[in-house]
Amino acid sequence: MTVGRAFPNGGIVPLTDVPILAVPEFRRSVLTDVREGGRLAALFGCPAGDAVRLVAVLAWKDTGLLSVVSADVRDSYPALTPECPSAHLFEREIAEQWRIEPTGHPWLKPVRFQPPRRPGRDVGAGPSGASTCGVTDFFQIAGEEVHEVAVGPVHAGIIEPGHFRFQCHGETVYHLEISLGYQHRGVECALTGGPTARSIHYMETLAGDTTVGHAMAYCRAVEALTRCRVPARAQVIRGIALELERMANHIGDLGALAGDIGFLPTMSYCGRIRGDVLNLTAELCGNRFGRGLIRPGGVGFDVDDAMLLAMRQRLQAALRDATGAIELLWNTPSVMSRFEGTGAVNRETAESIGLVGVAARACGIEQDVRQDFPYGIYRLSQIPVVTWNTGDVFARAFVRWQEIQRSAAFVLEQLDALPEGPTAAVPGSLTKRQMAVALVEGWRGEICHVAMTDESGGLAHYKVVDPSFHNWFGLAYALRNQQISDFPLCNKSFNLSYCGYDL
Repeated sequence: MTVGRAFPNGGIVPLTDVPILAVPEFRRSVLTDVREGGRLAALFGCPAGDAVRLVAVLAWKDTGLLSVVSADVRDSYPALTPECPSAHLFEREIAEQWRIEPTGHPWLKPVRFQPPRRPGRDVGAGPSGASTCGVTDFFQIAGEEVHEVAVGPVHAGIIEPGHFRFQCHGETVYHLEISLGYQHRGVECALTGGPTARSIHYMETLAGDTTVGHAMAYCRAVEALTRCRVPARAQVIRGIALELERMANHIGDLGALAGDIGFLPTMSYCGRIRGDVLNLTAELCGNRFGRGLIRPGGVGFDVDDAMLLAMRQRLQAALRDATGAIELLWNTPSVMSRFEGTGAVNRETAESIGLVGVAARACGIEQDVRQDFPYGIYRLSQIPVVTWNTGDVFARAFVRWQEIQRSAAFVLEQLDALPEGPTAAVPGSLTKRQMAVALVEGWRGEICHVAMTDESGGLAHYKVVDPSFHNWFGLAYALRNQQISDFPLCNKSFNLSYCGYDL
């Protein structure tokens, strides 16, 4: 790394130790670090007097450390995106939130259609002065046989809103543009001034299918800022809950993928088996999504011997059933003909645009926070990272199945070796003028929470990066030169969150 301040995952750094560079040096530092193996985990703006402070957090797999640099900007700065494509959505977000223009950005469009956070800036104007209140210019392809297909934001069934604009020639998709921002709730702004009694509930509902993942990232940030040591028993229970969340969602996704191609046996069984795994989480805390379980300092519920025995037996039964249902996919030629070669993303592109989680590992990238930046129980008991190299629907499905099996083995191991002791410690007050960064490997991929405190010890700024924020452009890329009828299959193989994106 160049000049960034280094610290571990879940660590803290005094704000006075974060380098504040001149803009050219900041840009050079970030681009050099990315070329030398750093990965952009977060890039955001926060208030700094009459300027806006750009903060870049980079993750270094080779050392297991994070680094941070910053720069103060008033109206514009040279964009990172032309040389670092993984910055493109971060810079669009900064432009929208703070009305700072990254000059030279090739695709500077609204992210969430939000009013600016920066005082004195026109609510209805973007960086270039154009209106951004729900209006954007979609890319178009011209030609006699070219046609456009618009889908959403309102969809059939119970589903979150998102707009998809296809540019097609016949059945072939040449370009897909995805526009979100229909249900942002102001979560990050609501966290400033906290923590309050509501803060943990914001985290649990930030992306409802990732309750455990986001709650854990938030709690780890708070625990770092309060220097709170979480008991070993609580760390194990947290790990069990996180892997159950991963299993339930992966099983549900494999069933949904089967449904998208009309393969009903796997679809029907996986819907039921997903419920069985969710019920194991309910066994832990009374809620199938894990609400109420993860709390700053530890966990809100303990388990007894009878519960451990019941969970072990029920998990083994669920894994047996899942094996029978899911193995049908790989042994059915009609399924494989739809999965293989569909929606492929190559490794070079995946690395360039910054894919994370299952989507990255399906492209052959061995990237997993649990191994690269271990935390909690994963410091002592690691789960082997699964990769595939074809980057298509099959790869994203098969990686899920391998992860289900490894997560199940991990949970069974932890149930057999749960340490004695307390399940929670009491956090103190947040330390003043500090920054904490917590990475967690959610079931979709890397979750990043950045918390900054002020002179009074309250939260001055909070940044959330859901894995979907990294991966939505990967879905758009996967549809290039595909049949438009492949969209549901590709979409489900990524299964990204709208609300995790629309903060």
